[in-house]
Amino acid sequence: MAGLLCGTKKRRQVSDLQAEGKNTINAPLLHPGPELLPEDMLLEENSEKTILDPTSREDLNFKDLQKVLIDWINSELEEDRIIVKDLEEDLYDGQVLQKLFEKLSGHKLNVAEVTQSEIGQKQKLQTVLEAVNGVLRPLDWSTEWSVDSIHSKNLVSIVYLLLALAIYYVAPIRLPEHVSVKVIVIKKKEGILQTAHVTKQLTSTTTDMMIGRSERDAFDTLLDHAPDKLNVVKTSLITFVNKHLNKLNLEVTELESQFADGVYLVLLMGLLENYFVPLYNFYLTPESFEQKVHNVSFAFELMQDGGLQKPKARPEDVVNLNLKSTLRVLYNLFTNYKNSE
Repeated sequence: MAGLLCGTKKRRQVSDLQAEGKNTINAPLLHPGPELLPEDMLLEENSEKTILDPTSREDLNFKDLQKVLIDWINSELEEDRIIVKDLEEDLYDGQVLQKLFEKLSGHKLNVAEVTQSEIGQKQKLQTVLEAVNGVLRPLDWSTEWSVDSIHSKNLVSIVYLLLALAIYYVAPIRLPEHVSVKVIVIKKKEGILQTAHVTKQLTSTTTDMMIGRSERDAFDTLLDHAPDKLNVVKTSLITFVNKHLNKLNLEVTELESQFADGVYLVLLMGLLENYFVPLYNFYLTPESFEQKVHNVSFAFELMQDGGLQKPKARPEDVVNLNLKSTLRVLYNLFTNYKNSE
């Protein structure tokens, strides 16, 4: 009898699955969808699932973004001898995410180091995501991830999470701009599966992605509420830097872009402190992001050698054309050297 009931139950499941598959074929679709897997069809009523459109998976910009994130994770976790090769396969269990958050935040999480069971992995993910969300909550960050989406290897959710961490903790990387993907939203309503294509924007411009990740100060107020006064400040700073750079037949017209590679910052420090900076100490014609960061970092060292406090801005922010960071650095120089000839 038990065997008969079991067989009947299995036949009913198969029948239900076939019926749902038929309904899916006959259901009106906004766009042609990919082949749905059995687990996509076994949704509860009024529930939905999101999967990445296969065409977006092959998008070169999306692949480039994944590579940048993977390289960043591997750089951060090099001391732990952790090597990530695939975001979906290597991050879903929470182990790498735990190590990454601990490294970025400087706080140890109270979780088991190794968890093999699904329950244990989800518990670890819950702890990690609660910590991440707690950090981001004051900024009203939109959370596009959950324990289930990460553990089910939802690549879009994983990328959203990594982007939030990279932006919040000012990762020394340059994120590709204007990256978006298409996802397929599968919904079950009245026993019928319906699908729709939705575009998800992952990254915008570098400037927009920087907003909200650092504490607000006078420059934030100027940028938001008094752009006319901001222009006065920029004009004063341009006059100040040109007063000295003109000695080398150099001239600045755009603060955020012309100081981004660090060359003018290094030369300006030499002029302000009346010494020649050996050319082997910096890259006169930097090409890579790393070379530009080196130059700005070196300029910051020269500032500290001259008795100035360490700049609040990060070298990576200046290289990433963040106007506020560049203004902070230059205004600090203006305050200390405005009377220098």
